[in-house]
Amino acid sequence: MISRRNFIKALVGGAVLMPFSNVCASFYPDRRLKMLNLHTGERLNITYFSSGRYEQAAVDEINYFMRCHFTGEVKEMDINLIDLLCDIKDTVGRSGEIEIISGYRSPVYNELLLQQGRNVGSNSLHLKGLAIDFSIDGVSERKLAGIAKSFAAGGVGTYPEFVHIDVGRVRYW
Repeated sequence: MISRRNFIKALVGGAVLMPFSNVCASFYPDRRLKMLNLHTGERLNITYFSSGRYEQAAVDEINYFMRCHFTGEVKEMDINLIDLLCDIKDTVGRSGEIEIISGYRSPVYNELLLQQGRNVGSNSLHLKGLAIDFSIDGVSERKLAGIAKSFAAGGVGTYPEFVHIDVGRVRYW
């Protein structure tokens, strides 16, 4: 029989070797997002992962929710990005509502933003379903960005009213 001390050592050792996002995911048997799309006014409160598997119908609802609000175009969001958003939310507190500023951004809308002189990239990861701009009411952008950076899962940008996360290369601004 394994001793309590050896069990704890193995648990801590596994946590060190395992990516932090996987450690967080293992604490909860389900993965739930409660979100508000600031452009459409839509709300979504959904479990997209339970019993050890992704619920495709729920993932499809998230993709629709994250659609380009300007054109209505839907793009499949990267599941690692959705998991990262959930991990950040779970680190803050499981009940918080995530305010989505931008998920998928269509090429048409991205070009319009560029023409308006907005600070968007011509090859933005939003165009590929690999980026989300969000905030959580009552949590500072600085704290959210710090949590996002702790996962080292991609890019993190801190802005006055939101945080950008993506699952591209690791970088911060």
